[in-house]
Amino acid sequence: MDFNNKTRIAKHLKSPNMTFDEPKGKIHKSFLRFVTDVKQGKYHGSFEITSKTVDLLKQLITDENFSNAQGMMDTIRTHGRYLHKALPVHASVGNMARRVLKIVREEYAAGRENKSEELDPQDSLHKIVTSVDIGEDYSSPVPDLKSGVLEHISEFQMELETSIDNIAQQAQEHIHSNEIILTLGMSHVVESFLRKAAAHRKFDVIVVDCEPLGKGHELAVSLAKSKINTTVIGDNAIFGIMSRVNKVIIGTHTVMANGGLRALTSCHSVALAAKHCSVPVIVLAPMYKLTPQYLCSYDQDAFNSYVAPDGVLDFSDHPTLSQIKRYCPVFDYVPPELVTLFISNTGGHAPSYVYRLLSELYHPDDYEF
Repeated sequence: MDFNNKTRIAKHLKSPNMTFDEPKGKIHKSFLRFVTDVKQGKYHGSFEITSKTVDLLKQLITDENFSNAQGMMDTIRTHGRYLHKALPVHASVGNMARRVLKIVREEYAAGRENKSEELDPQDSLHKIVTSVDIGEDYSSPVPDLKSGVLEHISEFQMELETSIDNIAQQAQEHIHSNEIILTLGMSHVVESFLRKAAAHRKFDVIVVDCEPLGKGHELAVSLAKSKINTTVIGDNAIFGIMSRVNKVIIGTHTVMANGGLRALTSCHSVALAAKHCSVPVIVLAPMYKLTPQYLCSYDQDAFNSYVAPDGVLDFSDHPTLSQIKRYCPVFDYVPPELVTLFISNTGGHAPSYVYRLLSELYHPDDYEF
């Protein structure tokens, strides 16, 4: 397949890890090293990258001296902006910076309310009601702000560590006996979800291999060890098998602000086939994967990344193959109308409810760094 618009293709194939002007004078060395390690593949999976990001932000707050909440927020925002630009495909790093900013805002507001109560207990209710406007100015000193923020972050880290287990606890509500479940690729949250259900239900699983990056065989082997009847199929058999499926249960890399997904390649094909056969699509997504970002164009460099296509089509010296351009994207975009239900560590949600979840997780002023 040949393309005439070489300019568009060249732009589309820019690496998401492309270089940019790094403000090295302002960024802590641990963040620079973290970005290098992620690009070199030393961290695997969204959870590991997310946990490390929170650890770095917590250490940054511990090491630095801040006179007020504004200085703390400016420092966090600077490092969050750096991570967002350096690792655009890994939306969770920016999400964690936004989440920590929300924690700082909450602790600042709580500290101001407590101070108002001590000064004038009879007028404390009025102060609490009018504290909505406090967010305009974070320069006032608040006692024990740093310790309150660090304690709040520690609680958030405990929530992160139990997020996959909390999702798995809901498995019995969604998987019933003698059902046929279809999934694709290797996802640890899906693996835990299916294993938890298998402890009380007997069902069959069909795994789409999703080559070359999906590693569906790894998931199939893991499920077989748990005595789950598992079948592996190729990507080309998705539509043919869908009429026999009761539910589609998949993981995702990112949940976009409109409820759409940045998910493993072939997820869009699975969702389209499920829509045609009226099969519900259930997406397992911890809350840290929700991002206030949108997919504005399929040409966004930050949305996708590409890998060597030799796993799909072998390289050859044949003169015909030398005329073929081969692209192997890592992600698919799945629009929200193809998703039936999100299951997060806080419960089940419809795609239309994502906007409300975002308002609870992040402050609107932090959506854009």
